[in-house]
Amino acid sequence: MIAEELAKKQKEISIAEFFEKNKHILGYSNPSKSLITCVKEAVDNALDACEEAGILPDIMVQITRVDKNTFRIVVEDNGPGIVKEQIPKIFGKLLYGSRFHAIRQSRGQQGIGISSAVLYAQLTTGKPTIITSKTSPNEEAWKVSVFINTRKNEPEIVEEEQVEWHRPRGTRIELEIQGSYVKERKQSVFEYLKETSVVNPHARITLIDPDGDIYEFERVSEELPEIPKEIKPHPHGIELGTLMAMLRYTKAKDLKGFLKSEFVRVGDKIAGEVLSRAGFSGREDPQQLTRDDAVRLLNAFMETDFLPPPTDCLSPIGESLIMRSLLSEYKPEFAYAVTRKPKVYSGHPFLIEVGIAYGGELRSDDKVILLRFANKIPLLYQQSGCALTKAVESVNWKSYGLQQSRDELPVGPAVILVHLASTNIPYTSESKEAIAAIPEIIDEARLALQEAGRRLKEYVDRKNRLQSKKKKEEVLNRILPLLAKKVCEVLEVEPLDVEKVVARIMGNFHVERVVNQRDGFAEVELSVSNYTRSKKSVKIIEMCRGEVEVNEADGANVREGTITTVSWNLTLEPDQELKLRYRCKEIVNRKPYVEGVEPEILSGGEVMPL
Repeated sequence: MIAEELAKKQKEISIAEFFEKNKHILGYSNPSKSLITCVKEAVDNALDACEEAGILPDIMVQITRVDKNTFRIVVEDNGPGIVKEQIPKIFGKLLYGSRFHAIRQSRGQQGIGISSAVLYAQLTTGKPTIITSKTSPNEEAWKVSVFINTRKNEPEIVEEEQVEWHRPRGTRIELEIQGSYVKERKQSVFEYLKETSVVNPHARITLIDPDGDIYEFERVSEELPEIPKEIKPHPHGIELGTLMAMLRYTKAKDLKGFLKSEFVRVGDKIAGEVLSRAGFSGREDPQQLTRDDAVRLLNAFMETDFLPPPTDCLSPIGESLIMRSLLSEYKPEFAYAVTRKPKVYSGHPFLIEVGIAYGGELRSDDKVILLRFANKIPLLYQQSGCALTKAVESVNWKSYGLQQSRDELPVGPAVILVHLASTNIPYTSESKEAIAAIPEIIDEARLALQEAGRRLKEYVDRKNRLQSKKKKEEVLNRILPLLAKKVCEVLEVEPLDVEKVVARIMGNFHVERVVNQRDGFAEVELSVSNYTRSKKSVKIIEMCRGEVEVNEADGANVREGTITTVSWNLTLEPDQELKLRYRCKEIVNRKPYVEGVEPEILSGGEVMPL
């Protein structure tokens, strides 16, 4: 019979066999992308391991060209290491890991990432992956060579031995793969590591590329992020099949105990409300409930107001660190960041962070640089199909000082960073390249972008006003000296101090130094004038050599050394002027240094150099 013949051909396939024939699903769709994916999976694992162990990550990535299309990838970290018995399973078994059932923010969840890289290596070069790991400075490292048995989805150990290793602890993975290395492109290992360093400012990452060039991405923070805490499912995020499975396998003895022990935000009072709405007493055996009973329970969940899930399961980057990272990597003239309060979609907590950098060394004749991240992982591909991109395109950037065509990324000298942190990132595919268009996520991202846009507009408007002011000041500085000279000649009076006149006209903060030499000393008088419209609190600093005498009534502070500094902390109301006097052997600075005033409105003095 035909049915019997067909039945003989049916057989079970393992998850490893499936991905062996469908590796493109995991991001191994072309040579350059495959190489980046291997590096990404290893680096993500290293970051997670270091953070969970409370160690500031120090990661080295080395890519060596074996031949035209073959590369050796080495990724080393200073993490806690892996016990010898776990090495084969972690690297040689798909869907093996500790995070799949945990509801908290993490880079990896399915236990596929690094083992898929091992599978890709053996598929393309036929060589095993070599893992070296050390858990203590007092022990030798274990070096294990692993294949994946795709029929059984089990690791096969080719070789294992104890070896000496220079690191006190950590893990090293070495893969040989077929791929392509690209250097100067948006989708490249360099760009991936650069973006990774932006959202992981506590990590130091070193890249040694196939040409032997070394790139250092230094950490800009010594502070480790808070470790997200694991939470239980939220009733508003549960689907029927999941609820039925939870009822079947719970250890709770009664239904009320099940609600309180298996869900977050459910106490005695809320559990009573749910049971009342569903028509249960609470004494029922959860394992005996039918599908119809589960439907009644699920409907009661939908009708009950629960508190949102706790947010300590998330680990945001933070506004300050985002700004510091953008300033460090892109050298802009302005940076701002915002972290929104956590929200919920389908019972899953999430939050949006946005950073924006403007000007400086950034190009103004092209579209802005868009950096997309999910749980601190850069998203390099499928930009146009990502919800974060759609959120950026939906904002009217013309209102904030950037050029923009309809429903496109804006044009201008800017970097826009969008980070989604969640216990359940809604990726569009297993390769984790784009975020699905969840309305709650897009709305939150848009609100964060608009807030950052408003701050950008304030800066651009202020910059334009100051530029216009400077142009007027330059014109006055050219014309007034000539005019003053002629007027003084006609009236036969002493020449005027034109710089102070210009400062008054332009509304600047002005400092003037007058020096008279007497008995081998410089007798100095500083005139400090506030011609702005607001009160100013400033610090005036003079740098001298030799003996210094000050007027204590002025509140001068003297710090002696090879170079002696004399400083005054002053507060001046609008149109107020103060006189400061001191004597010294020699003045070092060309003009008085001033702290607390924007350089654009300062005249006669200089901003203190860093």
